[in-house]
Amino acid sequence: MRLTQPRILARALFPAVLAVVLAVSACGRGGGSDRAPEPGDRAVAEVESETIWASDVKREAVAQGLVGEGEPLDVTSDLFRRVLDEVIDQKLLAREAERRGLDNSALAQRRLAATRERILGDMLVETVVNGTIDDKAVETIYREQVRLAETSEEIRSRLILSRTREEADAVIGLLAQGAAFEAVAQQRSIDEATRFSGGDLGYATLDVLPQTYADALRDRPAGSTVGPFQTEGGWAVLRVEDRRKETPPTLEQARPQIVRYLTYEGVRQLLEQLRGKAEVEVLLNGATASPEPASAPQKAPAARPAAPAPAAAAPAKAS
Repeated sequence: MRLTQPRILARALFPAVLAVVLAVSACGRGGGSDRAPEPGDRAVAEVESETIWASDVKREAVAQGLVGEGEPLDVTSDLFRRVLDEVIDQKLLAREAERRGLDNSALAQRRLAATRERILGDMLVETVVNGTIDDKAVETIYREQVRLAETSEEIRSRLILSRTREEADAVIGLLAQGAAFEAVAQQRSIDEATRFSGGDLGYATLDVLPQTYADALRDRPAGSTVGPFQTEGGWAVLRVEDRRKETPPTLEQARPQIVRYLTYEGVRQLLEQLRGKAEVEVLLNGATASPEPASAPQKAPAARPAAPAPAAAAPAKAS
């Protein structure tokens, strides 16, 4: 089951919202106290008399996307040790920067102030947004998705993708002579993602398929051959293997996706409220202040790389 309304809304959330949500995991790294920051926490290392706790390592692993927020991280695992080494290295670098007085520069002070603002914002999100996500809210979304799934249909199809219309017509000719669709897909299809599985696209609902595929498959019964029709990646021939009512996952299977949606939506609403009460003026089209002199240029944060585009315009396999 896919979250219909939540999925549409989540696509529209701007990257800044996602950055705020993901940054929640990264705030509050480390501390100088020997007192456990969390109940049941465990000291796992010391760097120049500063304690590193298991929760510090877990928080770093979550921030890097190595484990989920609610997933355990065994202190005896190789992953824990690898992340612990990274936390130790970061503390060593920070202490050396302090010894060299780098933290006293105007540039460092501005960056430290920005980090403080980000952490405070993260704590606000944790307090305001996460506090509203309870079992009742999750179950309400889940029941709505189950209701929508009852009227939704999944289609299993196979694909043969050709470079030209002439090649696609030749594929139709082979199928008309009785050639097996799977065999022709392995021999003729240019879609590397599916050709070796006989063109199998798995089960998918029409709303997640590319529009050209959805239009071609909409009213075609199981066993029918569709095409050829032109797509962005070439000329497609499809075979409808099966049509069935969509089977919703269990509540526990759907919970992580629902919690993510509720978090995104909560952050969006919070930011709308704050922007509505604040005076914000963007100066891109007007006079801007002169940049502060700095001893060294500030390195811009690296942009998150976009997901690579598929080689062909075939829909992703769904199950």
